[in-house]
Amino acid sequence: MTRRLVLLLALACAVAVGNLYFPQAVGPLVAAGLHVPPDAAALVVTATQLGYTAGIVLLVPLGDRLPHRPLLVTLLTLTGLALLTAGCAPTLPVLVAASAAVGLTTVAAQIVGTLAATLTPADRQGAVIGTLLSGSTGGMLLARTFGATLGEWLGWRTPYLAAAALTLLLAAVLARTVPATTAPSRAPYPALLAEPLRLLRTEPELRRSCIHQASVFGGFSAVWTCLALLLTGPAYGLDARVVGALALVGAATMLCTPYAGRLVDRHGPDPVSLACLLGVLAAAAVLAAGRHGGPLGLTALTLGTLLLDVAMQCGTVAGQARVNALRPDACGRLRSAYMTCAYLGGSAGSWLGVQVWSRAGWWGVCALLALLATLALTRHLTAVPHRRFGASGPR
Repeated sequence: MTRRLVLLLALACAVAVGNLYFPQAVGPLVAAGLHVPPDAAALVVTATQLGYTAGIVLLVPLGDRLPHRPLLVTLLTLTGLALLTAGCAPTLPVLVAASAAVGLTTVAAQIVGTLAATLTPADRQGAVIGTLLSGSTGGMLLARTFGATLGEWLGWRTPYLAAAALTLLLAAVLARTVPATTAPSRAPYPALLAEPLRLLRTEPELRRSCIHQASVFGGFSAVWTCLALLLTGPAYGLDARVVGALALVGAATMLCTPYAGRLVDRHGPDPVSLACLLGVLAAAAVLAAGRHGGPLGLTALTLGTLLLDVAMQCGTVAGQARVNALRPDACGRLRSAYMTCAYLGGSAGSWLGVQVWSRAGWWGVCALLALLATLALTRHLTAVPHRRFGASGPR
């Protein structure tokens, strides 16, 4: 796979992931524009996330059954049409339904991952995954700024219409540039849907990767869910916009994930996973120092979130490389299982974080992060690796 194609696919990941996140920035504008309460407008974000979860379960396994180029182009086209519908929605129910359709079909980034695994030799899987993940991270970070800026200038509909135009243009470009591939499986659709659960039962390395990602993403979600409560509370008394500014430290992961991918290609995923889990534990200790407030506390929160973001994203590179190597003919089904576990872990982490915050405050949230990282680290150290990653990277 050429460098140009990798960069184009990274752009596709950025656009697809950005479609999930820019609605978060225009919620208040939607409420004002459609004359509904802010909590009702929040249903737009909820519908998008629920649709995305359904897409991971229902559509990502099709990456093993259908040729990648027409599947990817179809999904992007449907996403563009759903965004267009959302931008023209006359009422909140129509907008919520269109948002659910956006979430369902914008799993293109996951199909791109399956396509890349098919086109990339084993000794370059990590580097390519790292580049694609950089694209996804960039899309996530820039989407909120994109949505908020266009929405403030031109109204809440403009980000949807602009995203629709960009997504449809990308679909047209990919239709001409993505090489043709052959589907590795002829299994019927119901069998594809059931396969991720069977793979979780039969593939111990998949379970190990899922435990790692679910635990770390759960801790990550708990920290970021409660960080706004800490910064806007009595310890700091800051504006909520500071939380958004702090989130920009995650831009560093765009540089770190390609390097992590090259390390995976050179040494295998296990050493990278181990370093990332130790990094999460270190991040928990640094973040705990932020509970005291003041400039030193804010410095600790900045450094801790940076370390946590880098460790989480680089661990994702290692996990995806490990999963891709298990069954090259089942990358879509493996990815469906892996990402479903990750998002379930993230959802559970957000809920647990709030519960712990209400009882033990910020110190308890940091302890929860350390506990989840320890769980994943214990599973990592006690596993007996199956040396199946390929010749370039010992397991």
